[in-house]
Amino acid sequence: SDPFTPVVRGDLLYGRGAVDMKGAIAAFVAALHELPDGLPGTISLIITGDEEGPATYGTLALMDRMVAHGLHPDMCLVGEPTSSARLGDVVKIGRRGSVNMWIKVAGTQGHVAYPHLADNPIPALVRILAKVDAEVLDEGTDWFQPSNIEITDLEVGNPAHNVIPAAATARISIRFNDQHSGASLIDRISAIAASEGGTVEAKISGEPFLTQPGTLSTLISDAIRDVTGLETELSTTGGTSDARFLSRLCPVAEFGLNNATMHKLDEAVAVADLHDLTRIYQLITERALRG
Repeated sequence: SDPFTPVVRGDLLYGRGAVDMKGAIAAFVAALHELPDGLPGTISLIITGDEEGPATYGTLALMDRMVAHGLHPDMCLVGEPTSSARLGDVVKIGRRGSVNMWIKVAGTQGHVAYPHLADNPIPALVRILAKVDAEVLDEGTDWFQPSNIEITDLEVGNPAHNVIPAAATARISIRFNDQHSGASLIDRISAIAASEGGTVEAKISGEPFLTQPGTLSTLISDAIRDVTGLETELSTTGGTSDARFLSRLCPVAEFGLNNATMHKLDEAVAVADLHDLTRIYQLITERALRG
């Protein structure tokens, strides 16, 4: 399908963002339209861009504006596609943090026939990566799976077969639970790198968060049960989302459509799921406003 021309074929609506996450936005809007008049309180839709990339000019910027205007939400629901096998089977109440690090070892360039006049940085980088790969960060918690380190890139950039390179670099990505912070992990990897003469640069994409089961998760679970009959699973698995930022303001959870086709060709959502999701969002919103 043309990704930017929505089309219904059979029971499915095809189009870019149908699942992740324009479908949820549409369901939110439709749900608010169905609310009865006269309910107390305020509902706001926070619709931003810049979520998949640096995440600088989207939700973070809007949060700064909200704080500047004294806007403090009681709770927040993010429409991420959390469902796995069926709509409503999974709700996310937390997410792991994410940090990327670039490890560099500097050497001295030279001819391979005269190694005493050079300093090859590759063996040192290999030793660093072996130590990093052997690190066991934790065994997981009641709500989070174990933190994991993945080596995602290794680069020397040396096309010459007879030259010892001047530098070697690697990139690692760590997804971590609430037993760690981004800063503590940077310090930990930096110490390993320094033991072999390496240096580290890092970027923290987000810290972990957990919204303990309570009012918000109960509202969501009850609405899912009323519409679908499912008993939902509260989970913290998967990637990350802007909920990692919004958790600074208030309790936050994520619930949305089936995630099987997100980021794929012919992204599609069941039309019936859109209607059910709208009804679930309506119930959550109405019950939250009624208290």
